[in-house]
Amino acid sequence: MSHQPTTARVFVSHPKETAQTTHIVNRGDTLFTTFYPNPGCKTVVLLHGGPGFPSDLPEVVECLRSRFQLITFHQRGTRQSPCPSRDYSMNAYLSDIEAVRQHYGVERFHLWGHSWGGLYAQIYADRYPDALLSLFLCCPGSGTNLEWKQTEHEVMQLNRSKCTSWEWVQMGWNNLLGMLGSDRAYERLFTQVMKNYNHEFIQTDYLSVDFTNLKAEPINRTRPEILKYPLLPQQPHPPFPVTIVYGDGDIYQSSKNFVLNRYPTATVQTITHCGHIPWLHNPTDYKAILQRHYTNP
Repeated sequence: MSHQPTTARVFVSHPKETAQTTHIVNRGDTLFTTFYPNPGCKTVVLLHGGPGFPSDLPEVVECLRSRFQLITFHQRGTRQSPCPSRDYSMNAYLSDIEAVRQHYGVERFHLWGHSWGGLYAQIYADRYPDALLSLFLCCPGSGTNLEWKQTEHEVMQLNRSKCTSWEWVQMGWNNLLGMLGSDRAYERLFTQVMKNYNHEFIQTDYLSVDFTNLKAEPINRTRPEILKYPLLPQQPHPPFPVTIVYGDGDIYQSSKNFVLNRYPTATVQTITHCGHIPWLHNPTDYKAILQRHYTNP
């Protein structure tokens, strides 16, 4: 892309780890990025889940940072990445990755995506295949358009199965208020969602999740953009290695076949005793899969 991002400010956020946090301005919108330098090494860009649910992915960073340069960023409208344009189109999301890539001077890179970030990664890979060294899809969202609707239905069923009747009523109420623009309602909703996702895999009584500055707008504006985006095409022979990982107790069930059929030559791994967040539920097996993927490309 011809657009050149600008930088607002740069500072070292954690001297011990030499992680550099930078605000990149992309067409008036700001992306808060964290760069883990490792001179001479290839770069991995990490895309967190959501949409609208930011994460710095510290456990995944810790797995990879000794062998790679890493870049994470708060996606548009989340936490420290304000989006005054209110543009949550897929083109805007794709331009964010391009702005990050250009700012750090990265020609080709490995792309890792979790959940919604895994769908985001697939959309980028379809549009910019020549930019990728590999694609790692961690419990990825299954697809756009009608495929996203099926994915949402499965997630709803999973949440219903994990809740008491009262918790389910509260989830419905908070979802309605969130759709009307309440940030606090979505905070309450996602608190329950995270308990449901981790139920049976880790202790959730004192589960702490940081919802700092979680906003309703990116959630509400991104969903219709996913629904209207064309179905992603089949990729029988992508020009980069692809690994697809799911937990055996993942929130995605039959809809994951959309991803498996899209990448028929991908390496597919199912992690046992694991739900939707494998680095928390079965970190030993997950680290081994990461090691294999990033050794082979």
